[in-house]
Amino acid sequence: MSALGIIGDDLKTELPSGETVRFTHLDYAASAPCVEAAATAVAELLPRYGSVHRGTGVRSQTSTVAYEVARDVVAEFAGARPGDQVIFTRNTTDALNLLARALPAGTTTIVFDGEHHANLLPWPNPLRLPTPASPAEARRLLEDALQAPGEKVLTVTGASNVTGELWPVRELADLAHAHGVRVIVDAAQLAPHQPVSMSDLGADYLAFSGHKLYAPFGAGVLVGRADWLDAAEPYLAGGGASALVGDRPGELTWSQGPARHEGGTPNLLGAVSLAAVCAALLTADRDALHGHEQELLTRLRDGLRDIPEAREVSVFGPDHPRVGIVSLDLPGRDPAEVARRLAREHGIGVRAGQFCAHPLVRSLLKTDKSGSCHTAVTGLLRASFGLGSTTGDVDRFVAGLAAVLRS
Repeated sequence: MSALGIIGDDLKTELPSGETVRFTHLDYAASAPCVEAAATAVAELLPRYGSVHRGTGVRSQTSTVAYEVARDVVAEFAGARPGDQVIFTRNTTDALNLLARALPAGTTTIVFDGEHHANLLPWPNPLRLPTPASPAEARRLLEDALQAPGEKVLTVTGASNVTGELWPVRELADLAHAHGVRVIVDAAQLAPHQPVSMSDLGADYLAFSGHKLYAPFGAGVLVGRADWLDAAEPYLAGGGASALVGDRPGELTWSQGPARHEGGTPNLLGAVSLAAVCAALLTADRDALHGHEQELLTRLRDGLRDIPEAREVSVFGPDHPRVGIVSLDLPGRDPAEVARRLAREHGIGVRAGQFCAHPLVRSLLKTDKSGSCHTAVTGLLRASFGLGSTTGDVDRFVAGLAAVLRS
């Protein structure tokens, strides 16, 4: 199996008829399956696994090297610049909460309503903007927000976890930087689908998760400028975050650099697995992977045109660039029940609900100018895919969805 081959790609599931079929996983946007590179890296380290930093034995020394090499690989994957810090966290939510605590006191965070809750809720002084209908409107809304007095920071997603649409990050970043405002990018859905570069994005800070990036071992990362991070109180007070602890309360010196915010024993296996996937993607033909994904996306959307009972939703319109995520409004149907039937009757795993993006989903479900939403509807149905997804997976989903909605 190749480094980017999906483990469990041949997973089988039994249908009520007694037939056994290959399980079709179309819930990558929630958690992507594990690839061979991640599992191999963990298996190779386990015989020498130990605690990182300060230990003198072979386990600790080996683990420390593996942990710091992982940091370097992730920095390269993210396009980190000289002086940027790479801090390992639990996931994107954890990374953004860490950064929220590191903002200088009184900083206003400009954020759009279309964000995942991980990038909507942590900020202590948010200025929330409505979800724009176009990139041009996003720029206008941001321009107005930047006129407000006081210190500000902009935080924005790279790709929507609901619609898969790419946000105009670089355009917004250029506008923010022209006003001396830093930019935070939530790349949880962007990094698995296309290369990320802090310079290309115009990001001062970047966050993403291992479990979205085919490394399901509970690690995420925050990459970005050091000054705010070194000036902030440690995210977790404890061992590693402390450089020197005196005999009296308050007599202590906190560590500088990533250690300041990585208190306690870190998730070594998570960091190593995440770095292994980053390394594999760095050497992969990303253009070919992107081309295949876009072919699947086109095939899926073409197939959905023959199912009028399902309406694809979007923020910026059907022609806007996007990654392999499609969400559907099913008027008069409960998306959760449709998802259950797809799993039970067709062996297809998708997701139903509001995808931790409640304001965005509510706005996408609005049906008239009064702002009312479908009654008794709990959200949308989402299909998402990536490495290992095939045309057969897409065709099975389209056929299964049509069968469920028409029965």
